[in-house]
Amino acid sequence: MSFLSSFDISASGMTAERQRLDIASENIANSNTTRTASGEGPYRRKMVVLQEVPSTTTSFRSRFNSLLNRTASKGGVRVTEIIEDQRDLQPVYNPDHPDANEEGYVMMPNVDLVKETVDGMSATRSYEANITAFNAMKLMAQRAIDIGK
Repeated sequence: MSFLSSFDISASGMTAERQRLDIASENIANSNTTRTASGEGPYRRKMVVLQEVPSTTTSFRSRFNSLLNRTASKGGVRVTEIIEDQRDLQPVYNPDHPDANEEGYVMMPNVDLVKETVDGMSATRSYEANITAFNAMKLMAQRAIDIGK
């Protein structure tokens, strides 16, 4: 693994954590949505699935060929998919609501505001950790340049 690939790894982490924060924000914004654009009922909580991107270059030959073909995998993380949470929806008694069933219950999204807040805070802290690592690598590069002066 080269020194410069560390920047790519931190950048992939920041991109993934930004996506997690975006999804947590979307879940919070739709926590009271009883009718989606597709008309298939209430909003369902979304979750981000992250996957490791392993470093695939081990030998000089494979590293050279991957750089030549620009297929080098430098490691890090990526978002593989965004899935819907299939937990049960929450019935709330509100007979005056336009989406209430004949018994007066409205099916509300399966979004837990506390869980989404914690997920958002976790994504923010992970993003900050990647920024710290990125800045540490940048400082090391600057110090290496200073040594050469």
